[in-house]
Amino acid sequence: MANSKYEYVKSFEVEDEVMLPNLIVVRIDGRDFRRFSEVHEFEKPDDERALNLMNSCATAILEEYPDIAFSYGFSDEYSFVFKKTSKFYQRRASKLLSLIVSLFSSVYVTKWKEFFPEKELKYPPSYHSRVISCASIEVLQAYLAWRQNDCHLNNLHDTCLWMLVKGGENENKAREFLKGTQKQQKNELLFQKFNINYKNLPAMYRQGSCIFKTKVEENVKCNVNGAPVKRLRRKARIVLAENIAGRSFWNEHPSLLKEVGGFTEDVDKIKLEYVRFFQFENKLMPSTWIVIRIDGCHFHRFSEVHQFEKPNDKQALNLMNSCAVAVLQEIPDIIFAYGVSDEYSFVFKKDSHFYQRQASEIVSVTVSFFSSMYVMKWKEFFPLKELKYPPSFDGRAVCYPSDEILRDYLAWRQVDCHINNQYNTCFWMLVNKKGKSKSEAQDYLKGTQAREKNELLIKEFYIEYNELEPMFRQGSLAFWEKFCMQEDVTLADENGASVANSHNKVTVEHCDIIKPNFWEVHTSILGEMVPKL
Repeated sequence: MANSKYEYVKSFEVEDEVMLPNLIVVRIDGRDFRRFSEVHEFEKPDDERALNLMNSCATAILEEYPDIAFSYGFSDEYSFVFKKTSKFYQRRASKLLSLIVSLFSSVYVTKWKEFFPEKELKYPPSYHSRVISCASIEVLQAYLAWRQNDCHLNNLHDTCLWMLVKGGENENKAREFLKGTQKQQKNELLFQKFNINYKNLPAMYRQGSCIFKTKVEENVKCNVNGAPVKRLRRKARIVLAENIAGRSFWNEHPSLLKEVGGFTEDVDKIKLEYVRFFQFENKLMPSTWIVIRIDGCHFHRFSEVHQFEKPNDKQALNLMNSCAVAVLQEIPDIIFAYGVSDEYSFVFKKDSHFYQRQASEIVSVTVSFFSSMYVMKWKEFFPLKELKYPPSFDGRAVCYPSDEILRDYLAWRQVDCHINNQYNTCFWMLVNKKGKSKSEAQDYLKGTQAREKNELLIKEFYIEYNELEPMFRQGSLAFWEKFCMQEDVTLADENGASVANSHNKVTVEHCDIIKPNFWEVHTSILGEMVPKL
């Protein structure tokens, strides 16, 4: 990132490393997936295609991130267990949970048509994500036993519920009827009333799905005689097991013993509160501005693979802006957002209680929704380009205690935008117009100041930098703004008096947000903050 006098704001970023030798688990679960399943008419109590889609997304995560040794999922949730020696992204909790939930969300949208070719994806799915820091292999074992037990209990209950509903019972009455019933009673209900032996239902519904890598033999090429040449490759595969926390299951798979560790005893009793104690959580300081900054992961490669225009692709930036607008519309506690290139910063109300200010919840929901929306909107902005692989973003939450520091944070990001864009404009003009190699262009620009770059653009390419599109030079600001409806439409308050006929909408502007008078003009952005600036 570029150097500037505003860089002191980085000191407010908090390190959230999960220390060794703790084992890292990242769990994601669907946000309001009951509604999502109803809107998309999933089969009840279990939709095989929806579960296979979840498994496919989890498989993609394991293929993308080799540091993940094992995963377990059911319904709308998945848990990813990292190797015990993993130093992936310095074991930073926010980085890990945001990358996994982002890629999972992107893959889910990308693969939707593969599993539901006849169904339209009506709105983007999003997920919560959190880190569990397991202090020992025994904690991991207890965690896995807890999740699989939840799978069994929830599926047994839902099977009973939906059989009652299909039999003509009102859903609310069916829920009331099942309240307080034990496992044996539910099994008897299924058998006696519906002739269903619960144990004969598909194992994926009752037990959930495990995914981990094992060695498989693959044809890699043919020899001179045309015979296939085979090699052992590690590939992710789905396994169904009755007791994933049992010693016998774990000991059957040497890769799990090596990468995670072995269980010495079987789990007797699941202590839920004991497991919850190890959830890695950071509650954000009250009465501070919360900023969630998301940043594209390996977007240099993503932009090359998808042949974005250099130094700026207007459609790519408009796609980012459109996703940011959607996030503001989805999360009312966000009052505005500032974005440049492949990053966006979302500013929450100072008094926001969104998800009780739990950092993992706020970060994961924001980055997950943004990622899903990016894939859903791709064809709108690139109708002639295929999305060759799903994008991912990482995210973090930072608290800024005062209005002045928040404004300096935004100034830092806009200064960064200017410095990087000016450099990139010069760089790509040298490469594309002067025929220089990338290394030659880098050497040519090394140590040059802003004035020298401006002179280069004018003298060599007849480009006045300050006349380039404001979006390229200044970034984009998305914020809520009141606007008036047509004059011939009259509104009245509860006493019958005429009132201003206005509504709120999200507006995107490209302007100099460093100047103090900008905030004076845009009083609707920060409300009570503006008079103090």
